[in-house]
Amino acid sequence: MAVSRVTHVDERFRTTIAALGDRFQRVSRKPTDTVFANNPMTVAEAVSLFQCQLQSRWIDYVARELKNEGHGFYTIGSAGHEGNAMVGQLTRHTDPAFLHYRSGGFFFARAAQVPGQTPLFDTCLSLTASVEDPISGGRHKVWGSTALNIPPQTSTIASHLPKAMGMAFFLERRDLLAGNKAALQGSRDIPEDSIVVCSFGDASVNHSTAVGAINAAAWASFQHLPVPLLMVCEDNGIGISVRTPENWVESNYRNRAGITYFQADGLDMRRGYPVVRQAIEECRRRRRPVFLHLKTVRLLGHAGSDVETNYRTREQIEALEALDPVLSTAVALVEAGVLSPDEVLAMYEDTAACTRAAGAEAAKRPRHTAAASVMTPLVRDFDHREFALTPIDGEVRQQYWDGRPPETQRPRHMAQLINWGLHDLCLRERDVLVFGEDVAKKGGVYTVTKGLYEKFGVGRVFNTLLDEQTILGLAIGGAHTGLLPIPEIQYLAYLHNAIDQIRGEASSLKFFSDGQYLNPMVVRIAGFAYQRGFGGHFHNDNAFAALREIPGIIMVTASNGPDAVRLMRTSVQLAKQQGAVVVFIEPIALYMTKDLVEKGDWSFPYPDPDAAMPFGEVGFHGDPDSDILVISYANGYYLSRQAAWDLEQEGESVRVMDLRFLLPLNREAIIDAARGKRSVVIVDECRQTGSISEEVTTVLAEAYGGNMPHITRVCGEDTFIPLGTAWEYCLPSRESVREAIRQRIGK
Repeated sequence: MAVSRVTHVDERFRTTIAALGDRFQRVSRKPTDTVFANNPMTVAEAVSLFQCQLQSRWIDYVARELKNEGHGFYTIGSAGHEGNAMVGQLTRHTDPAFLHYRSGGFFFARAAQVPGQTPLFDTCLSLTASVEDPISGGRHKVWGSTALNIPPQTSTIASHLPKAMGMAFFLERRDLLAGNKAALQGSRDIPEDSIVVCSFGDASVNHSTAVGAINAAAWASFQHLPVPLLMVCEDNGIGISVRTPENWVESNYRNRAGITYFQADGLDMRRGYPVVRQAIEECRRRRRPVFLHLKTVRLLGHAGSDVETNYRTREQIEALEALDPVLSTAVALVEAGVLSPDEVLAMYEDTAACTRAAGAEAAKRPRHTAAASVMTPLVRDFDHREFALTPIDGEVRQQYWDGRPPETQRPRHMAQLINWGLHDLCLRERDVLVFGEDVAKKGGVYTVTKGLYEKFGVGRVFNTLLDEQTILGLAIGGAHTGLLPIPEIQYLAYLHNAIDQIRGEASSLKFFSDGQYLNPMVVRIAGFAYQRGFGGHFHNDNAFAALREIPGIIMVTASNGPDAVRLMRTSVQLAKQQGAVVVFIEPIALYMTKDLVEKGDWSFPYPDPDAAMPFGEVGFHGDPDSDILVISYANGYYLSRQAAWDLEQEGESVRVMDLRFLLPLNREAIIDAARGKRSVVIVDECRQTGSISEEVTTVLAEAYGGNMPHITRVCGEDTFIPLGTAWEYCLPSRESVREAIRQRIGK
């Protein structure tokens, strides 16, 4: 059996240090004395840095030992990247940090800044998936800590960069929200001169999330907007087995507009430390994005299961091992007389013993043994209850509306009511932000945000560049600063370009932080189909199955203006009170709709300013005693109401149910509404496959079994929506819904 590369690297360290013998004299220095020429590093900092690098290295070794013993579950390590400990030591523990999975040195260096931390044991608890893991509760191996301001990341593709950029952007914007200090601070104190740190690899820098986030930071900086973001590219020259072209990273970012570039040696602290310090000072002082290109190597392969000899020669592997940054630091400290070889080896052995002891103890600690405990952070601790809105001064509101508040105006269509509702929300909730493409002066493509920019200013209402990943990253980052973002995605189809920002980042944060980190937001999306003769599938997207499978999010929609306003208020309260990620799909085709069957009968008064919608509430229309129930939402509910009216003219009555809350469905309400019914017609404007109609059918089948009512589905076809008039043949219509009900009546 081949000898493990761990053994090679370990033996190289021991033999190299031992071979130094007594050739270098130990020099008596104060802890505050500097060690190297042209380097501000003190004796205390140098020894501490080495200790953190040792901890990172031994965690990698012990992770593999635990895996071999059947106690550990994660072996992607930081070996070769320990130079990132310089960044961890030189930034402050109050600087929020979103870390690459190879940033172990950073994590240990930051932990050294805060008394009482136990990073070795904490990491071992994470490696063994123990429920006592203080950050994720045993749900994943992550670098994270509330005390160290390190939100946990599970990303391997740099999808954490948009939110890091967003948080840096909003750090400076907090001051524009006058007077609301509590909202500005959020749940954690972030000093005014803080910077945001994010680290990532040279391979993931090519991913669209990284490219978009870096571009957004540069775009803002180019316009002289402050974005104090330190982007640390840990460049080891390879992504699993794919080589990064030489000078690729430097050529892309050395002269990038809006960004200041630094290249630092991550393999030799004597050369790297001054540059890292300068980069951090530049970012903090100038409030400008800094790209810190940290040269590293990758030792021990991509992970414990990676057979590196499949794509690298033994000579290449050994050449990289000769560049070991931990060995480089040890040799430098011996040569400078800071430590003797014996002291270095004693620290090495002591760290090994401590890490192995931590691993052995962590292996004894409990793990999850049931789905319920795994899912605890996803459990919603609210019931179908009403939400009390934030109090608002009536006189202030009267002045805002010049004595003519919306509830005193004539009935209007949905777009106008939502617009008024957003005005009231921004007036009521001083930490609310509204942003997205075209939402400011233009007021949105459908004028739904009209007037907000003029009333609340660029601090709270602003345009973004055309990049949905950036829009959602801004929202997550803003939430991390204690703000309440309401980002707008211009069309539902555009969301699919960036859905991982909701799936892999926003919705997963509570899960992977055991509920310790939240990023509340209300994502407004103009969506669904029925835009007559316009737009094709990008502007007429009728599918949201990709959202329905995301654990923990809440998804709502409305069929009319008053419901939309009350739902928006509830959505904001769900975000504020529960830290929820709420997706509100607004049906474009109903924005300007005023008529159902008669002129003006789908225009409605503005709801009472203190009225929210109880969580899970459904709506009903028609005869409760009818033995036919129609279940729908949004455009489908509108069409069902038209079909029901047609049948009423024929002397037939049906009961029509409006779902509103699409995720989670109010299953109890559906079961109760179907009780005693002969037939249920489900009108679902989304595609037949993957639609909510499938879930509703399942709910009724599980509840009633062989006694369930007869179910008919009227759904969209499994197709994209075409341009022109052909869409009419692909979606439910007033006529198709009416015919489906007629068949159940027996006519």
